[in-house]
Amino acid sequence: MGGIETANSTEQRHWPRPPLEGYRVDHLITLPALPPHTQLIDGSLVFVSPQREFHTLMLYLLEHGLRDTATGEFRVRRQMTIVLDERNGLAPDVSVIRADAVIGPHKASYQAEDVLLAVEVVTPDSAPRDRTTKPRKYAAAGIENFWRVEESGPGGRPVVHVYELDPVTGAYVHDGIHRDRIKVDKPYPIDIDLTAIDEL
Repeated sequence: MGGIETANSTEQRHWPRPPLEGYRVDHLITLPALPPHTQLIDGSLVFVSPQREFHTLMLYLLEHGLRDTATGEFRVRRQMTIVLDERNGLAPDVSVIRADAVIGPHKASYQAEDVLLAVEVVTPDSAPRDRTTKPRKYAAAGIENFWRVEESGPGGRPVVHVYELDPVTGAYVHDGIHRDRIKVDKPYPIDIDLTAIDEL
C-alpha cells in the first residue's frame, strides 16, 4: 500500500495498488471502503460523480414506471452490479431482471444472462461511457435491450433512445426515440409518461 502526502498536511492517504492484471469483479465486493456504485471496466475501477437533479428524477420516474408495468416474472433494480465477465462489472442506473434470479436480500450482483434491459441516464462525466463503452459491453454480454436517456433542452426534458440486440451481428440496433412517452413491448409491455418528470 502506498501513501500520498498532501501539501497542507502530513496526513497520509492510502490507495489500493491495482494488481498487474487489473482488478476483477470480486474486488468490487472485497476491497474496503469503495465509494457507492463503483464500477469495473476492463479491469479498472470507475467512480461515480455526485449526480444532478435530472439524473435523480429520471431514476425515480423510470424505476417506478418499469415496476408499475412489470408482471410477476420480472423485477426492477436500481444501480445493482451486473457481472459481464471477470474484468467488467457495470451498474446500470436501472435494470430489469428475471424474477428467478432474485434469491434474497444479501445478493450483491446479477449475471448478464439475468438482465433483460439495462438503462443508462447520461450525465456530463459519464457521457462517453454511456454512449459507447457500456452499450458495446452490454451487447457483447447478450443483454437484449438497452435504453440511453439524454437530457434535452434548457427545460431538462428527457429523450429515451431505445436499442435492441441484433442476434446476427451481436450489436445493438437503434429502435426508436421517445420524448413525451415511452411505449414499447420489449422486454414486456411498457408505457411511461416521460412528462411526469415535471411533477416530481
